[in-house]
Amino acid sequence: MSKEFSIIAILGRHEDPRVAEPMAVLASYLTKAGAEVITLPEVPTKLPVHRVPEDEIAGLADLIVAVGGDGTMLHAAGLAWEHDVPLLGVNRGRLGFLADVTPDEMLQSLDSILDGDYSRESRLLLHARLVSSDGSVVTATALNDIVLKRRGTGRMIDFETSIANRRVNRHSGDGLIVATPTGSTAYALSCGGPIIEPQLDAVVVVPICPHTLSDRPIVVPANLEIEVNLLERVDTQAEVTADGHSFGAMTAKDRLLIRAADKRITLIHPPGYDFYEILRSKLHWGRNSRILTDADDTGSR
Repeated sequence: MSKEFSIIAILGRHEDPRVAEPMAVLASYLTKAGAEVITLPEVPTKLPVHRVPEDEIAGLADLIVAVGGDGTMLHAAGLAWEHDVPLLGVNRGRLGFLADVTPDEMLQSLDSILDGDYSRESRLLLHARLVSSDGSVVTATALNDIVLKRRGTGRMIDFETSIANRRVNRHSGDGLIVATPTGSTAYALSCGGPIIEPQLDAVVVVPICPHTLSDRPIVVPANLEIEVNLLERVDTQAEVTADGHSFGAMTAKDRLLIRAADKRITLIHPPGYDFYEILRSKLHWGRNSRILTDADDTGSR
């Protein structure tokens, strides 16, 4: 076994039986392979693993294995990035663009990784600052996206965007998504944004349900700072989220500043990983929907 990953953390929604089972299998396999396994105190297991508080996990681990869907991966990424701990995902969720190892391939993939046969992929992170009118600042880091969205009302919000201190547009709609290449296959994709190859240093700015049909997504270099200002409107209520978690309400006198973070996160992939294969598998590219429909129709008669 490679000494590079001698302390391995296993994270996941252990209360879900579909997640708990592979977590237990992984813990047993890794301890037998000679690795020290750490997990959260509340994870029930009779295996000889060390239990560590969540805020200490990333500081101790050489590798974090996240078992679940992309939500679990995003949560694990929030722990891992500050300590430069690489992250591996085992998919037990619905779609799984980030968690690309299937349960069937799990042990074989771990064998290869522990033997040093794997690839590392560096992914862009976003850093956001919400600057209030009183000068207070709230910050957040995101692997997928920073989102401005309306809150508690059916009314649209009006806001203005600038990039590198140059005015871009005035928008009316439900909000705005600023997404990394990783996040381009998440919320941004459902709002009509493009898929960005993960190695590009770029972000996509995607309006959410814009009132004007010509208000389209735009891809910009990641090193440019994006500023969003909420405009005065009756009953305007908005909030800002980072990877789906709210980190502050926004008013017309506040400023939202978004740029590439100074740090990145490292994803570990087993041999044979192919981003385009992931897209074909998850988005069903190249499948003949007409044949599938005909087969479904035949089966239903």
